[in-house]
Amino acid sequence: MTVSGTELQEYLAGLDYPASREDLVRWGQENGASTEVLQMLRALPAGEFSSPTELGQALSGLA
Repeated sequence: MTVSGTELQEYLAGLDYPASREDLVRWGQENGASTEVLQMLRALPAGEFSSPTELGQALSGLA
């Protein structure tokens, strides 16, 4: 999956943390995220992410 950090930030802008995987997917859907972005968010481990940095680390582990 090749989604840029800028693209991801665009779809997740304004999201309050902590956020669960389900929160991230729902927020992305509501903000028009691409199918590729939503697939990436769904592939995240279950649990909560306390900050954008923590989310970024989890996403980098998917690559």
